[in-house]
Amino acid sequence: MSATVLLHDPRPVHLEATEAIVQAGNALTGLAGKVVGFIDNSKPNFNHLLDDLAEILTTRYGVKSVLTRRKPITTVPAGDEAIAELVRDCDLVITGSGD
Repeated sequence: MSATVLLHDPRPVHLEATEAIVQAGNALTGLAGKVVGFIDNSKPNFNHLLDDLAEILTTRYGVKSVLTRRKPITTVPAGDEAIAELVRDCDLVITGSGD
């Protein structure tokens, strides 16, 4: 029996930075010395999770620094400037939510 699976790509196609993300999609071999970026989608409590993750990433995994950009509201994409900054300055970017 075969089945069809439909996958949705969550990246916003209107951003030029998205192309840079796709082209720069090199796998990381580790986190030590890397800069990790977070896109906070403004949902309640994500900031608490982020604080804990940032501490774990820096103390246990040697992450150099954590850069966070917060969306003004949950229902809109992150701004072009924030995306461009994260692409330019980070080795890895994680989007998150919380409630």
